[in-house]
Amino acid sequence: MHMHFQIITPEREVFSDEIDQISLMTEDGEITVLPHHIPLVTNLKPGELRYKKKTEEITLAVSGGFGVVRPNGSVIVLADTAEHAHEIDLKRAEEARSRAAKLMEESRNKEDINYTSLALKLEKELTRLRVGNRYRKLP
Repeated sequence: MHMHFQIITPEREVFSDEIDQISLMTEDGEITVLPHHIPLVTNLKPGELRYKKKTEEITLAVSGGFGVVRPNGSVIVLADTAEHAHEIDLKRAEEARSRAAKLMEESRNKEDINYTSLALKLEKELTRLRVGNRYRKLP
């Protein structure tokens, strides 16, 4: 049994095909969606998105967005950003993580909107590094 899965960002359609299952990181924790799942709309937090197609498991880094399981069983993810593991430039991700961490350390007011934005950026880059490192190592 399969279900149609589509992941879309503002820039592109990242993936669209039939799959067997998908695991998403929601604000309430990780969920796995199988065919015939109940309809659902959920907020996604930065994290790994994994889907299985036959014997292959594919991993993406997603920085947030929404997941929708439709009554017909199809799944749509509207993501802020999404990258397959092999697309992640590990060197650039590490540089961005370092910049965000340094700016957070320099921020004095933890209630500041800028601090919150930096924390989200840091979480996004850590996810990219985690996903990218599982796929390949730094040169």
